Amino acid sequence: MLVLTRRIGESLLIGDDVEVTVLDVKGDSIRIGIRAPRETRIQRAEIVEAVRAENAEAAHAGDAAEQALRAALSGRSPS
Repeated sequence: MLVLTRRIGESLLIGDDVEVTVLDVKGDSIRIGIRAPRETRIQRAEIVEAVRAENAEAAHAGDAAEQALRAALSGRSPS
């Protein structure tokens, strides 16, 4: 991981077409601006991880629900 120190108004470049600029610092929060081509996907890591965890949980819950449905359709109680 590259760690840099930047002040308000200073930027860093990622590749040839992504620019990240520090806009504001208040307490322990930092506002940044990102200039990138429209086709570049920019996502908050915590949101991506939350969706990944929800999808994994839903898939796991789906196995139990499928077993219960199969048991109900076969006329026996789920195990």
